Amino acid sequence: MFDVAIAGAGPAGATLARLIGKSYRLLLIDKRHFQEPSEGFACEKCCGGLLAPDAQRMLSKLGLGLPSSVLEDPQLFVVKAVDIPASLERYYQRHYINMNRQRFDCWLLSLVPPGVDVRTGCRLVSYATRGASLELTLAQGGRTYTENAKILVGADGAASRVRRGLGSQCVPVRRYFAVQEWVERDHSLPYFTSVFDREITDYYCWTIPKADHLIIGAALYPRRKTCEKFALLKKKLRGCGFAFGKTIRREGGFLLRPLGAGQVCTGNERVALVGEAAGWVSPSSAEGLSYAFRSALLLAEVLHPAPEAFAKRYRQKTGPLKRNIFLKNLKSQVIFNPALRRAIMQSGLQSVTMYAPPQH
Repeated sequence: MFDVAIAGAGPAGATLARLIGKSYRLLLIDKRHFQEPSEGFACEKCCGGLLAPDAQRMLSKLGLGLPSSVLEDPQLFVVKAVDIPASLERYYQRHYINMNRQRFDCWLLSLVPPGVDVRTGCRLVSYATRGASLELTLAQGGRTYTENAKILVGADGAASRVRRGLGSQCVPVRRYFAVQEWVERDHSLPYFTSVFDREITDYYCWTIPKADHLIIGAALYPRRKTCEKFALLKKKLRGCGFAFGKTIRREGGFLLRPLGAGQVCTGNERVALVGEAAGWVSPSSAEGLSYAFRSALLLAEVLHPAPEAFAKRYRQKTGPLKRNIFLKNLKSQVIFNPALRRAIMQSGLQSVTMYAPPQH
């Protein structure tokens, strides 16, 4: 019998395991094998691999410093906003840490205490209440077996099986399908680009430089001409002056966008949700790492005194985080309103002018 079982060993799950792993008998599972992706198609995790300022602050609060092995060139200090229909471009100063997301997750997992039972290549099939505990059905290495735990934590992302198991206890959240391609790039692009075009999506698209490659990504409605919309994005980017070569690999995965704090679900008396599984993700930027760290820390704080009646304490603790989601939703109504965004970009408010050296 485990005290706590955590489904998902990404930033939320690994952080929670690190924080409580010495206090409880803990099981941590993840369907991934945490191996470097190869060329072709990967569908394990779709992430641009940028640490936003909010996530950087949380790493500081957790007392962590990034190892150089997870960093990617170039480091980014500028965001380029491109409104394609309005033919507008603006640059804004921001500092993102550019990293290799796969190595970042492996590093966080390496920090989990040795006493934690970590099982990779293991997925949660289902769970059910059995008396005073939960019976978990797990699949690993071609076999299916069961384990029991007093508390189950869902840290298994946007397609969370733990959240689905709660049924009507959780309000549905708007889902997008995020598609990314790693392509060869022909010249240096030392900035992260946010691309807006409602012909493609009512959310946003992006480009992120990674060493000799460029990530091209978009948050698209599932099953609504997804491939055609992504091809249209690449065509329009070329029309905006982007130069890139052949596709090295493609990634895809679901992405949640809570349209209100009421769509965040923290769980019930025996099940807790953290990170994107709960709906903790910015509605304005799709940034989720800071929420993963914050929600894991809050749950760890309420579990440490005693696990009994943790659900109410966790729900109360996340009040400020829900208010943050509310404020981000207000911000998103400005960013994704074409007329308001156009007015702000035309004003040049808070934008910076990029210096172009003279051509000889």
